[in-house]
Amino acid sequence: MRSEIDRAMVDRAFAEYAAGYDADNIKIRLKIDHTYRVASFTERIAESLSLDRADVDFAWLSGMLHDIGRFEQLKRYGTFIDRLSVDHAELGADILFHDGLIGSFMEKGKDGARETMMERAIRLHNKLTLPEDLDDETRMFSDILRDADKCDIFRVLTEPPFDERNGKIVQTKDPARDSVMQYVRMHRCVPKNTEYTAFEGLIAQCCMAFELVYPESRRILKEQGYLDTLMNLELQGEPAKQMAALKDELKKAFEAMTNGSAKGRKDGTV
Repeated sequence: MRSEIDRAMVDRAFAEYAAGYDADNIKIRLKIDHTYRVASFTERIAESLSLDRADVDFAWLSGMLHDIGRFEQLKRYGTFIDRLSVDHAELGADILFHDGLIGSFMEKGKDGARETMMERAIRLHNKLTLPEDLDDETRMFSDILRDADKCDIFRVLTEPPFDERNGKIVQTKDPARDSVMQYVRMHRCVPKNTEYTAFEGLIAQCCMAFELVYPESRRILKEQGYLDTLMNLELQGEPAKQMAALKDELKKAFEAMTNGSAKGRKDGTV
């Protein structure tokens, strides 16, 4: 029997965990807000798939837990950049499932299969691609979480401290290298370990939209308008042309997905 998710217990446990970190730090506050938003998006996407209540709650819980590792990452290393510190998804899964924190959020040991599926979804939420050997249910929950995470990241990228970065990007005259723009043409995410300029980083972040899996995720993206904000920065010269090319490719990709003619399966990174 599937274990039930006690949402009130989860909310209390997350609040208690986050209280161990400095909420006055803008980066900690950002991650707390991000967590609640991602959880709401996982719920919405799961409901759009007509999943039963237990599965909707399970998807919601994955959103609440997915970035647990971010808090300790910032405390230990002073950064959210994985390549300069630690893979935050792996750290979070270790804290939850190796150190035992998961017992604060769900009844540990009652449903081993669901625990394993939750652990895999959390470990995989920031990976470039999903393993081929995933069972259908684990892949579905992983896709739901990854889509929800991407949807809120576009909001994050328009707010402090990224708004200051965006203000500097509009002044750049240096175009993105073709090694970055090739991912735009392929409708793929840019690998997160790629070294790039601030403008190339913006291109890479916008490319996450190519790999949203579910129609509801694309509806959320459109409703929010944050991706449009990023793509409509007042760029000049060649960077403006490259961003226009990205917008055209994204439009084509979304039209293909709507018409059911998208080529192959796409799994992205965050």
